[in-house]
Amino acid sequence: MEKVKNVTPEKITELKENEIFVFGSNIEGKHLGGAAKIAANKFGAEWGVGNGLTGQTYAIPTMYDNISEIVPFVDEFINFATVNKKLTFLVTKIGCGIAGWSISQIAPLFKKCVDMDNVILPQEFLDFCNI
Repeated sequence: MEKVKNVTPEKITELKENEIFVFGSNIEGKHLGGAAKIAANKFGAEWGVGNGLTGQTYAIPTMYDNISEIVPFVDEFINFATVNKKLTFLVTKIGCGIAGWSISQIAPLFKKCVDMDNVILPQEFLDFCNI
């Protein structure tokens, strides 16, 4: 029987104790809109922290002119998730809102996460990766 991959809910309104809300940010950590604002208002993202873990959130900077500038931050997140297997990471459609990136540009950056049990991806990312 084929294993069904969980998907990130379209709207996240609460988190379990071990769940982390993964969102796109700006490097300055000014969480003014989109998922960043939700992260700050609901889940403890700290103002001024634009990368990494704060509260029950993990920020990945996406406000860049070139997708290659985002890659090291996504790789850093994947490494973090790999060593923190007791946490479950709910990845939002990072970079696909205010930052203006498309699913086809961002989803491939998360391809390594498809086989990670503790990283939950949006359906659109899975669809793009043919999962």
